[in-house]
Amino acid sequence: MPPTLASLVRHPGLKLSVLAGEDRLETPVRWAHVSELADPVPYMEGGELLLITAMQIEAEDPEEMSRYVRRLVGAGVVGLGFALGVKYAEVPAALAAAAKEEGLPLIGVPRPTPFIAISKAVSAAIAADQYRAVTAGFEAQRELTRTAIGAAGPAALLARLAAHVDGWAALYDVSGSVVAAAPDWAARRAARLTPDVERLRSRPGPASIVVGGGGETGATGAEPAADPAVADRVELQSLGTGRRTTRGVLAVGTGAPLGTAERYAVHSAVALLTLTTERSRALREAEQRLGAAVLRMLLAGEPDHARAVAGRLYGGLLDAPFRMLVAEVPSGGAAQQPHAATPGADEAPPEPLAEAATTTGTAAGETEATDPLATLTDTMEAAAARIGESVLVVPDGERLIVLAPDGGAAVAACAEHARAVESRRGTRARPRDRAAAAAPHGDELVIGLSAPAGPVAAAAAYRQAEQALSVARRRGRMLVEHEQVAAGSVLPLLADDAVRAFADGMLRALHEHDATGRGDLVASLRAWLSRHGQWDAAAADLGVHRHTLRYRMRRVEEILGRSLDDPDVRMELWLALKATAAGTSG
Repeated sequence: MPPTLASLVRHPGLKLSVLAGEDRLETPVRWAHVSELADPVPYMEGGELLLITAMQIEAEDPEEMSRYVRRLVGAGVVGLGFALGVKYAEVPAALAAAAKEEGLPLIGVPRPTPFIAISKAVSAAIAADQYRAVTAGFEAQRELTRTAIGAAGPAALLARLAAHVDGWAALYDVSGSVVAAAPDWAARRAARLTPDVERLRSRPGPASIVVGGGGETGATGAEPAADPAVADRVELQSLGTGRRTTRGVLAVGTGAPLGTAERYAVHSAVALLTLTTERSRALREAEQRLGAAVLRMLLAGEPDHARAVAGRLYGGLLDAPFRMLVAEVPSGGAAQQPHAATPGADEAPPEPLAEAATTTGTAAGETEATDPLATLTDTMEAAAARIGESVLVVPDGERLIVLAPDGGAAVAACAEHARAVESRRGTRARPRDRAAAAAPHGDELVIGLSAPAGPVAAAAAYRQAEQALSVARRRGRMLVEHEQVAAGSVLPLLADDAVRAFADGMLRALHEHDATGRGDLVASLRAWLSRHGQWDAAAADLGVHRHTLRYRMRRVEEILGRSLDDPDVRMELWLALKATAAGTSG
């Protein structure tokens, strides 16, 4: 610890005596300074032991001494050393009384003890304290490093750090959620700082802020926390190597400002956590190439080879049912045009990953916070990392392909992210009839999620995700699961320009016939199909005789050149009628 007045008084070589302020001797001394000025205050910084001989002051004047001592206390002087036997054999009563009144420690310095000896003692004690702090900091660095390279993960590192700073520590992921905290009770306290973490993440990195302290701004060198209940002094440090990307945030809470040793420990933890959360570009590219190879093998129907290549990195993901997710950004152009056709059972597997090994710009490098694909990736990876879950993420041009465990944290985080985005834009679960109105705008994502599948059915899961993505695009939804496609109605799928064009072409001749006033063939066809070909019921709906209806259906066959006995023809006509009805109502 730094030198104090008490340690100086106990110094055997100085032989100092205490003349006043015995109850304040544990005050730290920042420096020892000699000044004979009547007003040395302009040259003080606070924390000094002021040494005087009283050559230039009226030491026997009570009023002058009261003003003198009061100014010293106001400037933060922690003690007054008075040279005995130089001008005065004893401390003048006026000075001693003023010191006692203001509570300023008054130290007697015997004539054999030069002031420089006191200055040297203070300087040596400060140097020794700094050396101890640096040594302790290096030892903390070594201990934290040993912990970081172990198998216990960030939680163990935070526990060591909290012990070193005599406080608590917490780690936040890219979404601002608490990943780990030490001690355990600190997790709840750290959760209160989420708004402050978001504020830090909005700044270019590396960045740090100090919040809390339980007082007014500046009382502890800290800004007020967003939550006034935060009484600790909390330092928030961004993690990451890029100026535009914060990979996480470290929070360190203490009851007082950090000392030198504690500061070393915090800086070491920041560096170590950055290494564990910010993987190098080469490593990320290598993992993406490996993930792309695993996915290609799965889609090619080679699950055994995929499992062998996946190894320990992705092998656990293939031991249980997983979900296939395909996401794209409509404004990037991929949403306006269908992706490459998915294969049939006997066709070659899809090739969505031909450039995945090299198209790592957004996933491997520094990403803008506004990149929705990067945001989705960070959200799912962070959720998976919190519980040690494997997730395979492969960028595919303007798309993202993800394999994640069914019922796992990554899939749940994706669904929650979609709900939050749809809630913000006010279109939660609101299907629309027309494709043009339904298409998302701006940089919003559309996501298709397959049903649970295993490695053998990976190609089918990819097709399901593609189909769900297409439906999400048409319905204006951010996320559609394949189960929702199968359980819903096929009619919303007809809200497509190509389908309506087909329907208009198929029914055009009937509409032209009806326009001449020679019969209502379109309405008669709709009534007959809706009644499953029951003549009496359909005729009753139209208010005509059944023979009239039979005549009209023969005219429909003659005009279209197709037989209504063919179930495929009836199906196409019914869908055409529904599609044109949807277009008219929209």
